[in-house]
Amino acid sequence: MLRAALLRSHIRKQCRSYVRPTSQVSAEPYGHLPTSQSPITPRMNFINSVTPDGTQIPTYRVLDGVGQLLDGAELPELDEAFARKIYENMVQLPIVDNLMNNVQRQGKISFYMTAHGEEATMIGSAAALANDDEILGQYREMGTLLWRGFGLDNVMAQCFGNHQDTSTKGKQMPVHFSSKEYHFHTISSPLATQVPQAAGVGYAIKRDPNRRGKNCAAVYFGEGAASEGDFHAGMLLASTIPSPTLFIARNNGFAISTPASEQYHGDGIAARGPGYGIDTLRVDGNDVLAVLSGIREARRRCIEQGRGVLVEAMSYRVGHHSTSDDSFAYRPRQEVEDRKRIDNPIARYRKFLEARKWWDEEEEEELKDRLKKDVMKAFKKHETMQRHEVKEMFEDVYGGEMPWNIKEQREELKALLKKYGKDWEPWRSELKKHKGEGKELLEDKSS
Repeated sequence: MLRAALLRSHIRKQCRSYVRPTSQVSAEPYGHLPTSQSPITPRMNFINSVTPDGTQIPTYRVLDGVGQLLDGAELPELDEAFARKIYENMVQLPIVDNLMNNVQRQGKISFYMTAHGEEATMIGSAAALANDDEILGQYREMGTLLWRGFGLDNVMAQCFGNHQDTSTKGKQMPVHFSSKEYHFHTISSPLATQVPQAAGVGYAIKRDPNRRGKNCAAVYFGEGAASEGDFHAGMLLASTIPSPTLFIARNNGFAISTPASEQYHGDGIAARGPGYGIDTLRVDGNDVLAVLSGIREARRRCIEQGRGVLVEAMSYRVGHHSTSDDSFAYRPRQEVEDRKRIDNPIARYRKFLEARKWWDEEEEEELKDRLKKDVMKAFKKHETMQRHEVKEMFEDVYGGEMPWNIKEQREELKALLKKYGKDWEPWRSELKKHKGEGKELLEDKSS
């Protein structure tokens, strides 16, 4: 009996030692779990929401549908020149997209993806980031590059894969941009691979004393990509290592043909942020000022805390997923037309500018006329431009010295060019599309 009493006394002492002597703990009658602030309760309580009252996560908005400031909303810091630059970049995107979409239909390029309906998300976020923040895009982020000064010539060169393509030297599909100068990492086709890569980039920034506390890695992805395992790997890495990584989820309603209602049962992508212990915001992706303000604050938190921050931008993809898609096979055409008319991000922002006397109809016509001419000029310049030299296909495949298997493939092509290059018409016509017409490979004595 004595031994049992001593054992019970020892257990009670051990239990008391686990309870943290804080005011928060003393307010809880049963204390907290060891190494946790989770209070102990005898009542069973299932939860299925990140909000206390079970409602959905709210969406942050600054402007209403007609460009008026919402009651209680604060305008982000911007002057007239900056506000006009945002608008001009937003208007430029659909002009480029419409032309290149038609060019693909004519068979002049192999593929294209538009940002129709997501202009506010693209330009608003680009304007909120520092120009030397690292961007890892998915494939609708051309607007962020144009904002930084990438230029229409570089866009056209990459889409046509000609010898002025500095992004991928003609080795990638259209809209798979990259630019070391503008801190834009090469886009790759596999879904969500850029998300864990971004967490790694953010960690590299954190380890660099010249960039720590100054920059972040911003990664863009669709809500469909958030269903991939790479999304969770990236979020976990950025929250636990941690690293200053800004996750920007473009929730445009469709993962190719799958509507958002069939992609997840929970409250969108924003609900996943608290699960990884990171600050999270849901923003109206059709309100460029809400995006600007939200991303600015998210970036500040990201850099100051040195860990991941998640922003979910809610929008609607009014274009097809890509030129390989017919979206009217899975959604009504009238639904798309209604969204274009009722909740157009460009029209909403234009009304805001006009109300402040920062824009008018005359400037609108002049802008569209100028942008169309600029886009057509760049298109005509690059449409017939020759591709890179044939030997370029073997360069930059690996870093450092060219490995034996690439050298072997190069020699095999050289032998085929000698045998068929001048005599077989399909090869003759194809070689004329390349700068040097393959002669530089035949004359190469490096092997």
